[in-house]
Amino acid sequence: MRVFISLAFAFWVNFAAWAELAGSRPNIVIIIADDMSWNDCSLYGNKGLPTPNIDRLAAEGMRFDRAFLTISSCSPSRASIITGRYPHQTDAEQLHWPIPGNQVTFTEKLMEAGYWTALVGKFHMGKAMKSRFDVVKEADTSGFIVSKQGKFEESAKGDAKSGATEWVRALRERPTNKPFFFWLAALDPHRPYDQNILNDPTGLEDVKLPPYVPDTPEVRADYALYYDEIRRLDRFVGMVIAELKRQKVDKNTLVMFISDNGRPMPRDKTTLYDSGVRTPWIVRWPDKVKPNTVNSNLVSSVDIARTFMDLAGAKYGETFVGNSFMPMLEDAEVSIRSYAFGEKNWHDFSDRCRYVRDERFKYIRNFYPHYPNTPSADALRSPVFRKMQVLRDAGKLSPAQMSCFIKPRPVEELYDVVNDPYELVNLAGRPEYAEDLKRLRLQLKLWQKRTHDQEPEFEAPDEFDRETCLPLPVRHRPRASKAQMLQQFRKTGRIK
Repeated sequence: MRVFISLAFAFWVNFAAWAELAGSRPNIVIIIADDMSWNDCSLYGNKGLPTPNIDRLAAEGMRFDRAFLTISSCSPSRASIITGRYPHQTDAEQLHWPIPGNQVTFTEKLMEAGYWTALVGKFHMGKAMKSRFDVVKEADTSGFIVSKQGKFEESAKGDAKSGATEWVRALRERPTNKPFFFWLAALDPHRPYDQNILNDPTGLEDVKLPPYVPDTPEVRADYALYYDEIRRLDRFVGMVIAELKRQKVDKNTLVMFISDNGRPMPRDKTTLYDSGVRTPWIVRWPDKVKPNTVNSNLVSSVDIARTFMDLAGAKYGETFVGNSFMPMLEDAEVSIRSYAFGEKNWHDFSDRCRYVRDERFKYIRNFYPHYPNTPSADALRSPVFRKMQVLRDAGKLSPAQMSCFIKPRPVEELYDVVNDPYELVNLAGRPEYAEDLKRLRLQLKLWQKRTHDQEPEFEAPDEFDRETCLPLPVRHRPRASKAQMLQQFRKTGRIK
């Protein structure tokens, strides 16, 4: 029987007993893929996408099958993970908004508890966050390696574009007299894609397409390049584990693998469907986690911060709103939450949506239904979406494949995610699901009240044309922060 662990119990768990069993406080490594959907690896059922090293993590640890993100957008997702808060609580809920310096992070709490901390790879959180690590070795979105002082150390060629080439070197350069934490953030499989990054590139016949994209050679070719980047990332995951073993620290090192959001394809990244907000989630810790175990209970990326601080014996306050999933690592039957929540805000285009999900149903509330479900700009420029536009104009797309173009969208969406895993049949208007709709609608409203999720003071405009993806005059880089945009919009009278 599943046991529900209340929030009070999560606070009560005594870390000292864990530390005694494990021998000492564990080292912690989190590996974050960039734009990888949860089921795009062989571990989660895609046999056309071999990921032997990611699979090995699960064979030697625990695989989570119902793991969810708070948002399907790169920088806000990372803001949520590092602060242990929902994106709208961080003031960094929109793409490219930096995390304000007054936000509290779990990494600084680990440092206070005596951990040495490093970030290597994609940063994407704003200048104020660089002080929350002892060392930052940043890879920009072009794949350049940038030092903490802002100097370029390596050009973006070949594997350097993965964002992972410095991972092993950083592990070797760490101090050996402290427990350590590494935030290893890849750029793979983020666009743009290159040809021939592997000696044995993915064949078109190996691609597994969801029903909401057309099956054409152009579409399969684009997915194949996406697969290649995941396979390259898998190689670096293997190198990290091999290095930890070489240093003889792997047994008491917790290694976690997740993604920041779903694949950069239409109806995936930036959406609240499972292809956008469900994540691969694997934890390997030989001293504590039993090998080859599966946890099917709900867990959220907002839970990561409290868990890592509990593992480190760090003190923290009420700004961290998630639940520690540490008890789940000891017992795969333990549950820490009944619902997972998340949101969508501005990402290249204006939008505002919220979701709540239990083990069977997902409810989505669209606050701007007058906009179509436009993909992110990188997905809109993709060969997949360009082909979809051509087929749309020729009247050759199925209803599922038309979902990115239809407006207005329904205000409410309800899906039986067990029987309809691609979320194609909206049950919101069916009388037999009225009670489920009512229950989830209430849970979402309670979550919004609990987390102070209110209508924004202004609506950020689209930065690209939704058909051509050409930049609009309002596009500006670096993008203004929330405080700057508030000031600007007050001057221009654009505040609601």
